[in-house]
Amino acid sequence: MVIGFLATVLSVTVAVHVYLWHRLVRSTTRPGSRSRRVLTGALALLGVLVVVTFAGSRVEAGFWLAWPGYMWLAVMFYLLVFLVLLEVPRAVAWRLMRRSAPAPEAVPAAVPVSAVGGDTEGAPAGDGGRGATGGARGTGATALGGETADGERPRGEGSGGDAISRRLFLGRATAAIAGVSAIGTVGYGVRTALGDPVIEPVRVVLPKLDPRLNGLRVAVVSDIHLGPLTGTAHAERIVRMINAQRPDVVTIVGDLVDGTVAELGEQARPLGELEARHGSYFVTGNHEYYTANGPQEWIEKLRELGIRSLRNERVEIRHQGGVLDLAGVNDVNGATADDGPDFDKALDGRDPGRAMVLLAHQPVQAAEAARRGVDLQLSGHTHGGQMVPFNLVVPLQQPVVSGLGAVDGMPVYVTRGAGFWGPPVRVGAPPEITMVELRS
Repeated sequence: MVIGFLATVLSVTVAVHVYLWHRLVRSTTRPGSRSRRVLTGALALLGVLVVVTFAGSRVEAGFWLAWPGYMWLAVMFYLLVFLVLLEVPRAVAWRLMRRSAPAPEAVPAAVPVSAVGGDTEGAPAGDGGRGATGGARGTGATALGGETADGERPRGEGSGGDAISRRLFLGRATAAIAGVSAIGTVGYGVRTALGDPVIEPVRVVLPKLDPRLNGLRVAVVSDIHLGPLTGTAHAERIVRMINAQRPDVVTIVGDLVDGTVAELGEQARPLGELEARHGSYFVTGNHEYYTANGPQEWIEKLRELGIRSLRNERVEIRHQGGVLDLAGVNDVNGATADDGPDFDKALDGRDPGRAMVLLAHQPVQAAEAARRGVDLQLSGHTHGGQMVPFNLVVPLQQPVVSGLGAVDGMPVYVTRGAGFWGPPVRVGAPPEITMVELRS
């Protein structure tokens, strides 16, 4: 699985960097120039940096490798997006430039050397004073030689120098527009990702909810992704913001960490300060199964911090005389370690007349939950796409990208997550802490 993932990363990285070289280097520099050699080398090194950053875990990579590696990944992605969007305008501009170019000058017919007393011998090859025949041939080649929008040779314009200048101008203008747009977008995304999560209030009506539970408030946070780019302050801020909302229940729906307890235990310490009348609960996400030691050590660590993990199990939340069933199932990736979701274990034997809320990391688990009569599923995983336009791709795998949706008639709320994975960048999907208010 890991080898396949790295092979995919390598293939995509090479393909993208070849395209970027074509548009950012070949189209903006002259053949054989020093600038072309320098830019080619720099782009190659950046490509290697991406692969190296992915090859090690985020924690192994450390701040000084993870930060530049993931930042270039984000810039690379948006360069790709903007350059692709500019392909059609670029082609149109090139056609207009060619049409507006001066008509090529007529080339005089070659004159026999004997007619002008020329000497074909002794004239150095490649010298401006070579024979008339050679000179005519060279002039004709320049005037009639070919060039495309991406080529190196002129076509149909007055001189090769003018054609190449137009080509370089268009290439550099395109690269500048894409570069400024990509860097600006990534800068905005970094500020968003590293800023405070948005508090999203959501009211969900559950017909089976005991009226005595009206107004029960559940804090939902997911995809915190503790790692080398977050630090202890990340968890401290999340805890502070949740506690300020005074929730009745706190739920952490997976992807808490990207490393082991030895690596990230100190970063998780602030989670022990979470305050909720009826406790804090956790379910595993796919990233808990990607860590070197698996999820079990984190389950034990969270227990020490006062957070209960719902591993295919159910608890009763008793509030003002009413009872709510709160269940949690393991992430689907746990199946590879014989630790996958078990809906029978989590849901069987409950009172069907009582409202049931399910914690499941991935929205894709909602179909099974709906079939079993769950009243509301709370999920994360998608990050809301994290970086537009990935939000357009998420629906290929998940039934709900973000916010309140429905699967087979069952409400599903998907929080965008409070952290980030990969680049510390969020565009069009700000980090979120959700406050769900249940109503009957």
